[in-house]
Amino acid sequence: MTKDLICPAEEIFDRAAIDQAIAAAFEAAEGNSSDFRKSSFKLLMEAQKAGRAAIAEGLAKAPFKARETTHAYTYLTDSIVIAVLKIAAEYIHPLSTPTEGEKLSVLAVGGYGRGDMAPFSDVDLLFLTPYKITPWAESVIETMLYLLWDLRMKVGHASRTIADCLRLGKEDFTIRTSLLEQRYLAGDEPLSNKLHDRLRDDLFKSTGREFIAAKLEERDLRHEKQGGQRYVVEPNVKEGKGGLRDLQSMFWIAKYVHGVDDAADLVPLGVFTREEYEMLVRAEDFLWATRCHLHLVTNRPTEQLTFDLQVEVASRMGYVDTGGRRGVEHFMQDYFRHATSVGDLTRIFLTSLEASHNKPGPSLATLFRRRKKLRDGYKEINNRLAILDEDAFLSDPLNFLRLFDEALRTGLLIHPDAMRLVVGNLDRIDDNLRNSKEANKIFLGLLLKRGNPERALRRMNELGVLGAFMPEFAPIVAMMQFNMYHSYTVDEHTIQCISQMAQIERQELTEPLPLASSIFEGDVNRKVLYVAMLLHDIGKGRPEDHSILGAQIARRVAPRLGLKKEECETVEWLVRYHLLMSDVAQKRDISDPRTVRDFAKVVKNRKRLDLLTILTVCDIRGVGPDTWNNWKAMLLRQLHAETARALEHGLEEINRETRGNEARKALRAALPDWSEAAFKRETKRHYPPYWTGLPLQAHAIFAELLKDIPDDEIRIDLKLDADRDATRACFAMADHPGIFARLAGALALVGANVVDARTYTSKDGYATAVFWVQDAEGHPYEESRLPRLRSMIGKTLKGEVLAGQALKDKDKFKKREKAFRVPTHITFDNEGSEIYTIIEVDTRDRPGLLYDLSRTLSNANVYISSAVIATYGEQVVDSFYVKDMFGLKFHSASKREGLEKKLREAIDKGVERAIA
Repeated sequence: MTKDLICPAEEIFDRAAIDQAIAAAFEAAEGNSSDFRKSSFKLLMEAQKAGRAAIAEGLAKAPFKARETTHAYTYLTDSIVIAVLKIAAEYIHPLSTPTEGEKLSVLAVGGYGRGDMAPFSDVDLLFLTPYKITPWAESVIETMLYLLWDLRMKVGHASRTIADCLRLGKEDFTIRTSLLEQRYLAGDEPLSNKLHDRLRDDLFKSTGREFIAAKLEERDLRHEKQGGQRYVVEPNVKEGKGGLRDLQSMFWIAKYVHGVDDAADLVPLGVFTREEYEMLVRAEDFLWATRCHLHLVTNRPTEQLTFDLQVEVASRMGYVDTGGRRGVEHFMQDYFRHATSVGDLTRIFLTSLEASHNKPGPSLATLFRRRKKLRDGYKEINNRLAILDEDAFLSDPLNFLRLFDEALRTGLLIHPDAMRLVVGNLDRIDDNLRNSKEANKIFLGLLLKRGNPERALRRMNELGVLGAFMPEFAPIVAMMQFNMYHSYTVDEHTIQCISQMAQIERQELTEPLPLASSIFEGDVNRKVLYVAMLLHDIGKGRPEDHSILGAQIARRVAPRLGLKKEECETVEWLVRYHLLMSDVAQKRDISDPRTVRDFAKVVKNRKRLDLLTILTVCDIRGVGPDTWNNWKAMLLRQLHAETARALEHGLEEINRETRGNEARKALRAALPDWSEAAFKRETKRHYPPYWTGLPLQAHAIFAELLKDIPDDEIRIDLKLDADRDATRACFAMADHPGIFARLAGALALVGANVVDARTYTSKDGYATAVFWVQDAEGHPYEESRLPRLRSMIGKTLKGEVLAGQALKDKDKFKKREKAFRVPTHITFDNEGSEIYTIIEVDTRDRPGLLYDLSRTLSNANVYISSAVIATYGEQVVDSFYVKDMFGLKFHSASKREGLEKKLREAIDKGVERAIA
């Protein structure tokens, strides 16, 4: 294995020179075995270090030359193993007259046997003997292993006879797979050849079906363990879906069934076309290059592309920031495209196996199911939808869309030969087809008629049909968003959103999503909804605001799809404002009447409100499996209800006085045992914002906490607020400056994430504060954890614990999160609230951020009434409703600039501390 290396073989390991040096070391040792071991080990260690450095340098110069790099690491490993065998067998344990039983062959097996070696791959060796192992062979093997371990090589080894190999290979598929890849290294070659022949004749022959079944089952279990998605944002290069192990499984099966040693040999056999083979080579080279760089970056056998490593690997491979996107995003888009190619090729390969009856066919249950009559031009093969006449199919480009419609109608999976035909002829999808009324009718039917649009869209996307038919969609295919918020690529996120919408329409989510489900039961324009959902993120990946760009794209696409003028306008509006409801609900205080009135002015009518509500729910739920919770559901339900009321009864209906009167009436009903005098005292002690800013439960709790409270007592109530998926922490105490910051610090110390907070001062000098908090996993605190929470809050408020000092060790970024860039944006809004200035801080999240910001504001004599916290992975938007020390808004530009400077300084200092 000296050809196709990343640098000359002599630079990696000069075998002749090392042999001479070892011989010289043996002479110099003058029979002292210990001295010889030390000197020969030193020689090999230096040669190994130099070889690894030469390979790494070669890869740095040519970062995509994967094949040459893996061959180079294999050559280096081979050279060391061969030299070590020579040291052990010829110098340390020489045999002058070996018997027939004292033969030893050393073979590489598994991935090493195949010649695929990353920098820190395992070295799997088979020590083969003709009969039971002799004392001489045992000594040689032991000496070899100790030397290899001293060289810090991760060696997996087995000592077996040919009979052992056959017996164990029959019993264990892992052993059988490793033997499939056996390759002679050194020692007795005829013994190795004999094993090769016996394995082929006595083990591999006629056992193809069981081997394939075992490998496919192993693959499915591996995918399930890795998350089952090709587009997992931190993929495992080796074990993940579309990763190297999938390629290796394909090669193992090919070698087992067809007896080929190279994937290129599958082309003349008709398994792959020349183009498909070239696609396979490109995918394999990219994945191996990625894996090699990953090992070199971490200096160990790392297989998972975590966020921090994605940045480093992308940089090593030459990716740079362009077109408004980071280099790492371009790199990951290429990664996902190659992973998709691996999936496509696997399907093609398995079809070939089915055709030759090597892969198990469908089960009895599927064979005897009731079948729908197929339309003309189609046939069923192995329970899959196949094309009857390929020439006839290609003669009408509409068939590129009809195929997916027929698959949805019949419930059949598309036969890989049909997929192959489609992929090979995507150039036939031209402007004539894109502008065809019939084509767009079929496409809309896929979205609207069959009740399962995500299945058709996902397969169309994987085969390239979606991007070809709608070129505006192509740029977002496999596009990664480099953040911790999105679990999927942009195209997969879009399909997940449509899946959510279809489930709501099928009334499968009535319990978790009662509002969205009830809207769908009414008079709702499904066409507008599904088209808007398909297009909502189509503007991503460019420097412009993706909502504005997406709306411009929607203006072109919607008419082409056959929507009426009014429908097109609604789709455009929904795409333009698809983030509005989420932003208002999560970043603004929706108990403030101005918030609802301003939102209602943009929405204008109930029809748009209902459509936007469904779109928003699906958009949030399509981000990832853990993004949706009761807190977001409650906020959206509340915003929808308040806005619907404003649109129905007039915007003037939403005002503080009306809300305040309703709140006091509700509290009276909730406190039936209170005397009229006591209730009157309670209602008179609070200013108007108190009544509009809190829910009834909080009003009732504070009424009890404030009852006969002494000036020196701090009263705390901690309870689960199930409706909001959070723990509600209520505090009542004598008012003093900086209460909000001290409470935020106390909560940060116990690892609590604040999602919402309100503080009010009563007319008689008491502070009431309520914080809704969640634990690090985004759940309410369990009952057993509340005493510690209560104790830490008490100590902080009494000054026994200083939050600023105690937070220093806790306020840190995790290693994998350090690669994210989140620019800081600070805005001041004097129009969004009637009585407060809203300071919105959009920045990098960390445990002590809210404390730092609120302490900075407090030190600047800013009164914080409330804070709304919206978290998006590593990014957070903290919105503070504030007044100055005189109870006025911040109208002065110089005051706002001074505050912004202080907030930015606090953020920068916190970031320095977090990355230290």
